[in-house]
Amino acid sequence: MKTQPVHTVYGGAHLFRHDVGGKLGKIALASLEQHRVLLPAGAEAMERVEAKLRRAPVEDFRIDFEDGYGYRSDEEEDGHARRAAEELERGMGEGTLPAFTGIRIKSFHPHARHRSMRTLRVFFESLRDTPEGFCVTLPKVVRAEDAAALAAALDDLNARAAIELMIETPEALRDVRAIAQAAGDRLRGAHFGPYDFCSACGVTVNDLRHRLCIHARNEMLISLAGTGIWLSDGPTSLLPVGSAEEVGAAWRLSWRNISEALADGIVQGWDLHPAQLPVRYAAVFSYFRELLPSALARYRNFVQQSEQATRVGTAFDDAATVQILKNLFERAAACGAADAGELP
Repeated sequence: MKTQPVHTVYGGAHLFRHDVGGKLGKIALASLEQHRVLLPAGAEAMERVEAKLRRAPVEDFRIDFEDGYGYRSDEEEDGHARRAAEELERGMGEGTLPAFTGIRIKSFHPHARHRSMRTLRVFFESLRDTPEGFCVTLPKVVRAEDAAALAAALDDLNARAAIELMIETPEALRDVRAIAQAAGDRLRGAHFGPYDFCSACGVTVNDLRHRLCIHARNEMLISLAGTGIWLSDGPTSLLPVGSAEEVGAAWRLSWRNISEALADGIVQGWDLHPAQLPVRYAAVFSYFRELLPSALARYRNFVQQSEQATRVGTAFDDAATVQILKNLFERAAACGAADAGELP
């Protein structure tokens, strides 16, 4: 299985083209060049950001038939589903797709279920081959039956696709382990939907770091620990567009949200606009590079002491804390924050 991406970009299905990653990368680079001084990252991290935006700016793209698409006539959505399949196949042939791709269908709520299933069928019947790392994202999951129904539908279609479930209701959070089990072996990821969740709880503040959001992510981490299911945070809704002051404010907020999510153990999040890509990679690379020097010193000291409990400065290490250091090294290498030669 491929390494977990650090983000997912959502884009309306009516706009999807095979070369979407390259197009978003150009916009992201232009934003970086114009506002580079607003990112509080070191020179080495910024070199990695620029190289990333030129090489593979989008790691995961979701062709969206839900919030980013809306409700349309059956004829129009059928056409967009077929067109998305055609563009996906063209991207496979030309090598222009991100490492991960997928579609987000509408929810399985009664008013949307028929349309959701129809889009799923039209799309896969139009698709002759499926790229590696492809998935279907189901939003607004409420009960285990929703996850089981999606898995059954993909089985019936003989679709080679993983499943992602969006946990954005209190009901889903309470039953997240059962919901995950109902999806079966196809389940790859669980994505937290912060704004639907807060709305359902009666919260009036639009903040990804609201205490309820932190609580929900912690519950997901605990409930799904040891399952291998990838967890993802939601998006920063303040977009970096407009004046330098507006871009700076949006980037600062994104930086805070990304950095604190990483500290909480969530390595993946959503991006809604290409100008969010520079701060995504800058925050991720900076987070790991700032931790690496002391982590490497502690790890090497532990190994030199024949893996007995050791102390470096005020940091005490035993087998459990060293496993945390190994997790850090693995994630730093996987996201591109460090090269293999820098790590044990």
